[in-house]
Amino acid sequence: MARTASLSGFPEWLPEERLVELHVLDTLRTVFELHGFGSIETRAVETVGQLLRKGEIDKEVYGLSRLQEDDDSADTARAGKTDPHALALHFDLTVPFARYVVENAGYLAFPFRRYQIQKVWRGERPQEGRAREFTQADIDVVGDGELPFRYDVEIALVIAEALSALPIPDFRLRINNRKLAEGFYRGIGLDDTAGVLRSIDKLEKIGPAKVAELLKTELGASDDQAQLALKLAAIRTEDTSFVAEVRALGVSNDLLEEGLNELEQVIDAAVQRAPGKVVADLSIARGLDYYTGTVVETVLVGHEQLGSICSGGRYDALASKGNRKFPGVGLSIGVTRLVSRILSQDLAKASRSVPTVVLVALTNDDSWGSAQDVAAQLRSRGIATEVAAKAEKFGKQIKFADRRGIPFVWFTDDDGNHQVKDIRSGEQVVAFPEIWTPPSEDLTVQVTTVEQETAAAQPA
Repeated sequence: MARTASLSGFPEWLPEERLVELHVLDTLRTVFELHGFGSIETRAVETVGQLLRKGEIDKEVYGLSRLQEDDDSADTARAGKTDPHALALHFDLTVPFARYVVENAGYLAFPFRRYQIQKVWRGERPQEGRAREFTQADIDVVGDGELPFRYDVEIALVIAEALSALPIPDFRLRINNRKLAEGFYRGIGLDDTAGVLRSIDKLEKIGPAKVAELLKTELGASDDQAQLALKLAAIRTEDTSFVAEVRALGVSNDLLEEGLNELEQVIDAAVQRAPGKVVADLSIARGLDYYTGTVVETVLVGHEQLGSICSGGRYDALASKGNRKFPGVGLSIGVTRLVSRILSQDLAKASRSVPTVVLVALTNDDSWGSAQDVAAQLRSRGIATEVAAKAEKFGKQIKFADRRGIPFVWFTDDDGNHQVKDIRSGEQVVAFPEIWTPPSEDLTVQVTTVEQETAAAQPA
């Protein structure tokens, strides 16, 4: 039966769907911590001035206002959109993180490596891949005064490893460099590089012809300048051959050369350590103003219409305190976007809908205490266990376990002898609560891709 949301844009998963999401979160957490990233959490609320100081995204911000007893609540809410001291829910985790670094700089060891998994809120038009409340998983490295470029390379490799561990289709990290793009635009005489980037960022939505028209009408580009900008954006390679393709366009600029060198380092490392997962894509621009170097967008192969599932890049001036700068580089995974696609396309599923492995059945109502003793012994050895609430017929207790998705039912007779039944196969064996253990694949909920499951079922 199809489910309908009572409030669109605010996903709520069923238990078996939530288990898939938890698997994704746990996997990301494990990979991030293996690479030395520590966890933090920032407040859900920031000032409007803090949120909007970089980038033009005010329409996406949810402002907060206290409910009033009189009729001025609407006026208060409207005022909150323009008052820089008003409060609003954060729309990403990067801007709050920059504030966090500045406020806690005296307590942090730099370069500071953090991961952050939290809810964020945006005033999106709800559709698959775009929700109003969703979870992001970010990793960033921030330096004090300077941050070696090598971290740009490392961040891309960590994300490639993390995504490879998830039950998702193949993916591609599409990487560009803002210095490369801005240097090229200046080299062909287009000084409003931010305007060019905003136009190029619309390439996949409106196509090259309309982007060329935007460049000419809004930025005063000539036909030749517009075509050169489009030729740069058309370059896409899976190795470092993009360097020769850019130079073949005949544009000279120092910033362009710096960006070429940085992007070459990222792609060269990826070819060696994450082959087939990263491409140099010179159409990637990223709309937010705070990116200054490496920029990344990530797509699922065969699901490109979903949009980017992981984005970010280098920012050299987002966080500062007086003359003290905190440059950083980071990437953000859209967890809810990923999970919604996994679930809607049946790309992966949980092996059962609850974590419970065993239901301890009751022989009679007086056996509840001894059943709890059995459950305690099983739980002490890491086996998730429930105890039946009523001493119904065993058939009904088994049906209850089946409806819950619990694979095993435990029985104890009047003489204290124990048996456990695998209700999937019907096999029932003598068992002892102090030593019995289920098969390893049943001890925890398993999340597997449909492709893996199908392949496992095929004869060798």
